[in-house]
Amino acid sequence: MERVNMPITGICSFAKYPICDNLENLDADIAVLGVPYDTGVGFMTGCRFGPRRIREVSTHYSRGEAGFYDPERDEVFLGAPVKIVDVGDADVVHGDIPGSFDAIEYAVSKIREKGAIPAIMGGDHSISIPIARGLKNEGKVTVIQLDAHLDWSDAPGGQTLGNGSPMRRMSEMEHIGEMVQIGLRGLGSSRKEDYDAAKAYNSQLISAKEAIKIGVEGVLDRIPVADKYYVTIDIDCFDISLATGTGSPSPGGFSYDFLNDILIGIAEKGNVICFDLVEVAPQYDPTGATTRVAAMTMLNFMGHILKKQEKNQ
Repeated sequence: MERVNMPITGICSFAKYPICDNLENLDADIAVLGVPYDTGVGFMTGCRFGPRRIREVSTHYSRGEAGFYDPERDEVFLGAPVKIVDVGDADVVHGDIPGSFDAIEYAVSKIREKGAIPAIMGGDHSISIPIARGLKNEGKVTVIQLDAHLDWSDAPGGQTLGNGSPMRRMSEMEHIGEMVQIGLRGLGSSRKEDYDAAKAYNSQLISAKEAIKIGVEGVLDRIPVADKYYVTIDIDCFDISLATGTGSPSPGGFSYDFLNDILIGIAEKGNVICFDLVEVAPQYDPTGATTRVAAMTMLNFMGHILKKQEKNQ
């Protein structure tokens, strides 16, 4: 009897793609990596459960070698011969920040060494610090952040590696170049001196209201042409009505279509070598909508990244 392999059956890998449990044997275009880490959260924690729940809901969207047909573009995405694998989770240990960060950095650098693009599910936003460290052999990397918050805190209470500090920590890395931060909004997202520091770095700061006013093309025009992009997506860049399952939900964010049109434009603009999607805390969203938004955002972005590569060949 032929295997049907329905979404509700079998082992729960991301979109039911093949599993690779040894990075030394990795052969893929994209490697999906989970990072169940939330030691960097100072208030509403729980995003360590994000990767497992995103995997679970992503099986509903599994299409295998057939890929996804987009009737609006009349194209098939993520179909054969594209190779996507789920490489499991980084080897994080509760309470061990240096050891966990080393494991995350190692996994990202090994995936890149094997020629694949890391597609990473967080975990809190502090994981973007070791992810960026894992790109240190790439030359200059331009960072695009989609987030309600600036994440440029220095060291509140002496904590330099929290989820409010990843962009400042990246600004201190020699291989990190220009930055574009999109979706900023709300009270309390950072202190004025943090914004001053980001502006001094010459980061492009685009509020959610400004982004919506100038539209997708206006946002894309603000993104510099670069050889390599690392894109970090905080799920709270979406409006709270779409993504309640996060520790810092905020009204006034992006719609699903608007955000994904920006990601499509980024994929078409240049070479995305790595991306993450962080801060999904599923216990705050009993409907499961947040994890569905996360899974589909990842699949959509992956499809357009690989379509751009296919067109360049």
